[in-house]
Amino acid sequence: MNIHEYQAKELLAKYGVAVPTGYPAMNAEEAVAAAKKLPGPLYVVKAQIHAGGRGKGKFKELGADAKGGVRLAKSIDEVEANAREMLGNTLVTIQTGEAGKQVNRLYVTDGVDIAKEYYLALLVDRASGRVAMVVSTEGGMDIEEVAHNTPEKIATITVDPAQGFMPHHGRAVAYALKLEGDLNKAAQKLSRQLFEAFMALDCEMLEINPLVETTDGKLLVLDAKMSFDSNALFRHPDVAALRDETEEDPAEVEASKSDLAYIKLDGDIGCMVNGAGLAMATMDIIKLNGAFPANFLDVGGGASKEKVTAAFKIILSDPAVKGILVNIFGGIMKCDIIADGIVAAAKDVNLSVPLVVRLEGTNVQQGKDILANSGLPIVSANDLGDAARKIVAEVKKAA
Repeated sequence: MNIHEYQAKELLAKYGVAVPTGYPAMNAEEAVAAAKKLPGPLYVVKAQIHAGGRGKGKFKELGADAKGGVRLAKSIDEVEANAREMLGNTLVTIQTGEAGKQVNRLYVTDGVDIAKEYYLALLVDRASGRVAMVVSTEGGMDIEEVAHNTPEKIATITVDPAQGFMPHHGRAVAYALKLEGDLNKAAQKLSRQLFEAFMALDCEMLEINPLVETTDGKLLVLDAKMSFDSNALFRHPDVAALRDETEEDPAEVEASKSDLAYIKLDGDIGCMVNGAGLAMATMDIIKLNGAFPANFLDVGGGASKEKVTAAFKIILSDPAVKGILVNIFGGIMKCDIIADGIVAAAKDVNLSVPLVVRLEGTNVQQGKDILANSGLPIVSANDLGDAARKIVAEVKKAA
């Protein structure tokens, strides 16, 4: 789960992290009220979407010459003008894709005199089972180019969560940032605070870009992105309450309500599979046969008739879907029960695209008999390769 920048800063402030004063705004009037609470005379108006690259982004409706999603304002009137121009329009960044995201929230903050920009992120390093602290002296809007062109300017410090954050980790961060004196001490303290927040809140990612050195010699978190382990949100109802469903794909939101793991993709063959590994193998074999999957969808090991019906409805809500491949291994849930669910779901949603089903496992023959006797145009497959070939052929035939 992701949250907005202003929400991330509010959470980090509880751990002692220094952030500029700022206030969220849902409309131009709230943006003006927020600016009036700040000392000025420089304000920053920031679009709040779940994507990076906002500063270099462009608004679809405003033309190529329009400003991006992070704007400086030298008066309250400029704050209002920027708010009216940004709200309700679609911001396209390097991370949103061409579709972009509609801006429904703003964050109005105090202006900061910047001497230097840095980069600091904490991530889960699954390979080592540790927390990776990724650090660079080259923070700011061009960090992607730094990673691509000059990776030697990026340092990684790993922390064993069983041992916890130690003083030498803080010194390593400060050394990587090439800070001295009071700034060196401030970096050590900040890195500990960020690690404590990361662990306590079950984060998957915590990115500070930029972390800035101000002209008066302080370290300040100028931007923050946070994402959380969705499986741990039951421990953090306060974090779960920050979820903004308008920033998520509607089908993915609907899938989560039915306890389905669904991710929309760009292809035209819908996939319904039980098990994440099997789902990825199914997507791979579709591509090997010259087509592209329209989604990742894992119904889980205990798929019920209701779950299967919900899965069909979610797959078919994507207008790009031209056919569906169901690939089920009957273990906990027997193949005949799954087959009953598939038949009921196909009738319930008035299925109008080709459907290929591959069943294997417990009661597989009973399951195939149910499909064959359903009276529906369901194509049965013998194995995964056969299923992929058949659904690709069916989609091409229907085109």
